[in-house]
Amino acid sequence: MSLRERLRKAWQLFLIFLKIGGFTFGGGYAMIPLIEYETAERRHLVEKEEISDIVAIAESTPGPIAINSATFIGYRTAGVPGAVAATLGVVLPSFCIILVIAYFLRRIMDYPVVQYAFFGIRAGVLALIVKAVISFWKRADHHVFGWCVMVLSFLWAAFTDWSVILLIALCGLAGFVYCLVCEKGGKRL
Repeated sequence: MSLRERLRKAWQLFLIFLKIGGFTFGGGYAMIPLIEYETAERRHLVEKEEISDIVAIAESTPGPIAINSATFIGYRTAGVPGAVAATLGVVLPSFCIILVIAYFLRRIMDYPVVQYAFFGIRAGVLALIVKAVISFWKRADHHVFGWCVMVLSFLWAAFTDWSVILLIALCGLAGFVYCLVCEKGGKRL
């Protein structure tokens, strides 16, 4: 891909992630359905099946999931210029909005209309997170090993104060060992 083509794609990525960053409230998990729609379904920059892997990688690396996903997709699409453009696009709206909110929030937080607006935003964010869970659920392998890892991971994360980073590392190790055992034995649980 020529430099001109990379820069054209980088500009496209910047605009895509600027829109996602500007119109999605609730953080990275709420952005996942929009990232999937804009990059896989609408523009075919990545395959829809790859989104789960991209989110898993973004979740497993340090930093916010939306920024990591944008950077990864940007790099896959247009190299370093794409990674920089997608990352700036997803970060810029939040940065600007937080500056404005920080300035005004202390002055307006006591108004009931503002409190109700935040109540509605939280409900909408919860709906987007549930949509992301359902989307992942549909694409997940449904077998005994996956169920066991899911249940044990949920219990660990929900009911202990142990490190979630350690949990992710152990899940990755468990998946690796499972694949080795399956290859050796020629079957799946």
